[in-house]
Amino acid sequence: MLQSGDRIAIYMEGALASRGSKMGIGTLRYSPHVIACLIDSENAGQDVVALTGVDRSVPIVASLNEAKELGANVLLLGIAPPGGLIPVEWYATLDEAVGMGLSIVNGLHDLLSTRYPNLADGQWIWDIRQEPDGVGVGTGEARNLKNKRVLFVGTDMSVGKMTAGLELHKLARSRGINAEFIATGQVGITIMGRGVPLDCIRVDFAAGAMERAVLDASTSELVIIEGQGSLVHPGSSSTLPLLRGAQPTHLVLCHRAGMTELIDQPWVKIPPLKDLAQQYEDLAEVCGVFRRPVTAAICLNTSHLPEKDAERVLRETEREVGMPVCDAVRFGAERILDALNC
Repeated sequence: MLQSGDRIAIYMEGALASRGSKMGIGTLRYSPHVIACLIDSENAGQDVVALTGVDRSVPIVASLNEAKELGANVLLLGIAPPGGLIPVEWYATLDEAVGMGLSIVNGLHDLLSTRYPNLADGQWIWDIRQEPDGVGVGTGEARNLKNKRVLFVGTDMSVGKMTAGLELHKLARSRGINAEFIATGQVGITIMGRGVPLDCIRVDFAAGAMERAVLDASTSELVIIEGQGSLVHPGSSSTLPLLRGAQPTHLVLCHRAGMTELIDQPWVKIPPLKDLAQQYEDLAEVCGVFRRPVTAAICLNTSHLPEKDAERVLRETEREVGMPVCDAVRFGAERILDALNC
């Protein structure tokens, strides 16, 4: 796992501007570790701030050799291909990286530790997507906790749930609030150094794994849980274990401004935001069996809009839904934190 002195080269070959760049862009934006460079021969020498919108200026290089010359000792796979499997054509680069002595952060489903069992002293492979030891069935125990537990939910995959949660965590800590962020995906776990790799945990134990993580954070005044997937996505199975394991007191619904249908399943039309928020609350409560969470705010991703249009959409949406609406990255997460009364 990453240590304080590590220098990371983020592998982004041919994908810097694609939807699959989430791992690399998230690490670039939030990682506390030194980012030595990005590797992308198509954009080598270009301005990373202009290309990504992330205010962290690092060089873009074309090769592993250049990354090594810049002091990189870790290669992080910054691309998430469809299905989360390592493309066959990457293995030549990975073989070269290991041969050069680089350690590897791998957030994909294929495990690299089995491919590279004999590493040099100090060299390591971090396969993030592995089921933790000792997971069990959920019991609902988190319902008894006295702290606030905020689960970020969404209208689709990749609409900003993790990013908004990290912005809330950063703001809460800056205000002196004892806040914990529970990462549930490869990007969040890489940034935080710990978490629950939810999509590689057997479904019977997924709620139990979330419950254990929330109970471990029981001394925190505010627990922020990274959401996964969406209730309306036909391929998403993460909503129920997140709700049952975390027993959230509050929800934040995340949405890409202007999106009316799912990105990969356009036949699925996104319900009105207020109605979908109520559906999440209904599912969490189950006819009064569990405590009903409150939707504290709606977080819109307006990164594709000019600033004036973004401000207008936020105002219009707030009038429509009757609750706080913000873009946590662009304009800050104050509306969410204030709504939580922390």
